[in-house]
This record gives sequence, structure tokens and C-alpha cells, in this order.
Amino acid sequence: MASLIELKGLTKRFRTRGAASSAGILAVDNLSFAVEPGEVLGFLGPNGAGKSTTMKMITGFLPPTSGTAIVCGKDVLQDPLGVKESIGYLPEGAPAYSDMTPESFLRFCSSTRNLRGSEAAAAIAKAVERTNLQSVLHQPIETLSKGFKRRVGLAQAIVHEPNVLIMDEPTDGLDPNQKHEVRALIKQMAASKELKGGGRAVVLSTHILEEVEAVCTRVVLIARGRIVADCTPAEFMAKSRYHNAVSLTLTPPNGVMVFDELKRVAGVADVEDGGTTRHADGTTVVRCTVIPKNSKHIATEISGLIRLKGWKVDAIRTEAGRMDDVFRDLTL
Repeated sequence: MASLIELKGLTKRFRTRGAASSAGILAVDNLSFAVEPGEVLGFLGPNGAGKSTTMKMITGFLPPTSGTAIVCGKDVLQDPLGVKESIGYLPEGAPAYSDMTPESFLRFCSSTRNLRGSEAAAAIAKAVERTNLQSVLHQPIETLSKGFKRRVGLAQAIVHEPNVLIMDEPTDGLDPNQKHEVRALIKQMAASKELKGGGRAVVLSTHILEEVEAVCTRVVLIARGRIVADCTPAEFMAKSRYHNAVSLTLTPPNGVMVFDELKRVAGVADVEDGGTTRHADGTTVVRCTVIPKNSKHIATEISGLIRLKGWKVDAIRTEAGRMDDVFRDLTL
């Protein structure tokens, strides 16, 4: 199965005044990876890591200093227009003509995508339905909320049914219900059977790490323009010190040093205090997270200690890991 996106040594250096051609600011440094049909790639990194620059090079809006991007078999250097035809792009901020209505803006975008007449009308209707724009279709875009403006941007990105979707912060400004709808749409479009080859390739850049867990099938994390992780979301979270950690909420007997008891359990590296609540009846509720050594499974041992000591437990769960923890470790 052919990759829908393939980066080959993609590099971008921004020259500064008076700098030699080999000097300047290295924003993207020799990126190489591929995205397959049906994949939703979470493209992560701190501010200034090179994410937006990379996406602008893939879409042909910014020329690379060296290397190239192949999109649906078309080289962005040799056939930039062909690449643009294959891509739906939602940039950060989703700029639009503020005096247009969503309907007129989508008609304009459809015409630039060579959609005409009934074909354009059907494409616009489908994009409007997918993004739930019916209630604001005839309002000037400048009067819309940030969330609706974002949905207009998403509608223009999908109106021509592209094989590749590239989105920068697609749920920015959306409320929780709208975020859920957009995430469901992203997964639906990636898995679409309308296209040959098994679906679309979706590249999703976001700072909302819960979005990666909810939507993405793969994570690529960059820092200082280079790849520092390329794996599934589960593999990414497994790099966390909290992988297989046990979080507890319990009411211990008076005078019992819970943390000391937990630290003596085999395989435990540390116990993090999550806070204590003292009730009027004199009882104390303790919250903590038990960190394992080398991601070892310790839930059975912790449960055994609780039964042995007769502690009253209100909640216990084993953690898969924490993405923000791995993000910091790999990018700081």
C-alpha cells in the first residue's frame, strides 16, 4: 500500500540578515517519515519546534531548504499544484473572508477546487452537515463565535473530499460537545471507504494531549526541528514514569503511615502525595499515586497490602501513563 505522505529529509532554514546561506535559524532539521492511508498522525511538539513550518512545507505554502515531501505520489517541489489538489488544509486560526457568509465562502472555496453546479452544491451541503453549520450558514463570518469560525475552516478543508487532511489545532475554540463531534468526524474521514487504498491520511497538530489519546493512531513528537518519538499513543504513554502506576483514594486507620507501608511493597519506586481531606467526623481521606520501578505491574501487590491491612479504599486504578509527562521528558 503506497504512503499518502512521505517526507524525505525535509529541512527548513530561515536566513537572518547578514547570515551566510548555511547559517540562520534551523526550524526543521532533516525530517523523514511516512503516513499511510487510514492513519491519524498526532504531530506534536512545543511552541517553536517546527510543526507549523513542516505542515506549510508539506502543503506547498513554504519551500523547503532541502529535502522534499511526496503527497499522493506528487512531489511538492515538482508539482506543487498537484499536491494542493490532494490536500485539505486547516491552518492555525483558519483565516476566512470576514464579510462573506459560510455559504458564500464555501461556494468560493468549491470553485477554487474546480467544483461546479450540482457537484459543488452537493459537496457544500455535505461539508455543512458534517460540521453542523446549518444555523449560521447565512450569517457574516465576522459575527460568528470562535468555535463556529473554526468549523467554517474545517468545512472548507473537507469540501472537496481530499485524500490527505492536514489540520493545525482543529478543535481550538470549540466547546466539549463540538470537540467530540469534530474528533468523531476526523476518525470517520480517516477510515472512509469512499477512497481507494483504505482511507485518508490525517495529520493533526495539537497541544491538547487528550485529543491525541482520543483520535490518533500514531504520534510523532518533534523538538528543535527533529523527531524525538515516533510510536503509537499506547507506546508513547508507556514511556511515562506513571505507566502501570496505581492511584489510590483511601481512608487509613488513625496513626497508620500509609506512604511508608506502600513504599515497602516490592517493585515500588515512590509514592506521590495527591492531597489529604479531613472530615468533621475525624476521618481522613488520603489520595496518592504509587510509582512502580521500571513500569512493573504492581496492582496485585498493592491490592494484597490493602486487604492485609484492612484499609478502606474508595477508589483504585492502574494508569496507562501520562502523555504530558512524556512530552516534558522528551522536549525539555
